[in-house]
Formats: sequence, structure tokens, C-alpha cells
Amino acid sequence: MNFRHSKTSSVFFSPQRREQIGHYWRLTRSHRPIGILLLLWPTWWALWLAADGVPPLWTLFVFTAGVWLTRAAGCIINDYADRWLDPHVERTRDRPLATGAVSTRGALTLFAVLMLIAFALVLTMNKLTIGLSFVGLFLAATYPYLKRHTYLPQVYLGMSFGWSIPMAFAAVQGEVPPLGWLLFCVNILWSTAYDTWYAMVDRDDDIRAGAKSTAILFGNMDLIIQSVLYIMMILALVLVGRQAQMGFIYGAGLIVAVLLIAYEFFIARQREREPCFRAFLHNNWVGVAIFLGIALDYVFRS
Repeated sequence: MNFRHSKTSSVFFSPQRREQIGHYWRLTRSHRPIGILLLLWPTWWALWLAADGVPPLWTLFVFTAGVWLTRAAGCIINDYADRWLDPHVERTRDRPLATGAVSTRGALTLFAVLMLIAFALVLTMNKLTIGLSFVGLFLAATYPYLKRHTYLPQVYLGMSFGWSIPMAFAAVQGEVPPLGWLLFCVNILWSTAYDTWYAMVDRDDDIRAGAKSTAILFGNMDLIIQSVLYIMMILALVLVGRQAQMGFIYGAGLIVAVLLIAYEFFIARQREREPCFRAFLHNNWVGVAIFLGIALDYVFRS
């Protein structure tokens, strides 16, 4: 008995098996949680605004778990779509699909499993939320192919990342009010801006490989256009605050967000790869500042 158990354990946890699990872990980008966080904060903005405070705990769990599941699945389908491009880009040439460490069949199987689990969670919500989830699936599955055909995949990313916002309002309120759609537009502006930092890291490689992005489209006007996007985002958040009757603490959160955004422009002002990537990562703190402004405003209001 002990021998068999030991033998089974050694096979399951063999170096080869652990290495394969590691490849799938990297395929889902679970070792880099920044994408989860950039998707999580707008989802939580929406849940708190829709519920006028802390949302129902099961709804919070479903959407929080859904963030990880859909982001992981999105990374898989992104790498599947980019397997023609990733080997030619310095930052992505070591990804599991690009190196062949994970097969396309294995990747698509994991994608299907993750999406099925996410859909099972959504089935516990109301009919409107379930219906909206099909739109979210379409956006997540088609986004990776946009960089072959348009210079605006970052805008589509904002739609894909932000679709949890109308879903959150639908789950809590049974409808998507104008406030929900306004917040959705906020996320499109924000995602386009921060993902342009990301695209600036790969701009030279993308040009050589024939891929498209806002960083290539904006060219030397990139910093100016990004500043416009961020300004529009903050102004839209001011409108969100007015519609939701938010108070001083929410406004303080927006001021902190503005200072954080200004810092991003400072560190990436020379458009170098590493500072641009740091500016992209720094948007996590922008999301945190806005969320704390919303959450704490409700806490002290009550």
C-alpha cells in the first residue's frame, strides 16, 4: 500500500510532470497577476457602484473568480492566435506555445475547461447576466485576432476587459443603467491608454513582424494622444461620481489617480522599453486608488 502510494505520488510529482504544469501555469500568465488586477479593479468598481456599497458575497465571489478564469482563458487564446508572431518578438518568444512546450491541442482544451467553469458560475446569476456573458465570450475569443487587421486592438481590449461592468450591474440590479455604460466607456479609455504603454514596449518588433497596434498608429504623437485618453477617462469618472452621488473621498481617490498617471508619463517620457513596461504595470495602482475612493466613500457615507 505505502509502496504503491509512494510510486503514484512520485509519478504525479515527477520533474517532468511539474515542468509541464509549470508550462500551463505560464500559459495562463498566472505567474504575472497584473492582467488579473487590471481586470479586477473595474469589475469591483462596478459591483460596489451597482450595490451602493459591498455587493452580495456570492456575486462578489462569482465575479472575482470569473476574472481569473476569463483572464487565464484569454491569455491562452491570445497566445494561440499569436503563435505566428510571438517567436519574432523579444518579450514573447519564450512563451509556451511559441516554444512548443505546450501543444495547441492542450492549450485549446484548457481554454475550453476554464470557460466552462466560468460559465457554470455565471449560470448562478440572473438571465440578463447569463445573456451578456455570451457577448463577453465573443469579445474575449476574437480580440487576439484584431492586431492582424486593425491598429486599434487596444480599444477592443477595453471592450473585452470592461464587459464585466455591464454584467456586474445586471447581476446586482437586474438591468444595466446609464451609469453602467458610462463606467464601461471609462474602462475603454483606460485600457486603450495603459495597453498603449504595453504596445510601445513591442513597437519595433511588431513593425518588423507586420502586427498592428495603437503605439504604431499614434507614432510620435503617442504621449499626447495617451494624455488625452487619460484626461477623458478622469472626466468620465467625474461624471460617474456625479451620477452616483459620490462625495469627497471619491474625489480624493481621483486626485491620487491623476498623480499616479502623471508619474507614468514622467518615467516613460523617453519611450524606452523598460520604463514603458513599468508605466503599464503602474496602472494597477490607478485602479486601486479609484476602487478605494469608491469603497471608502460608501463606508464613511453610512
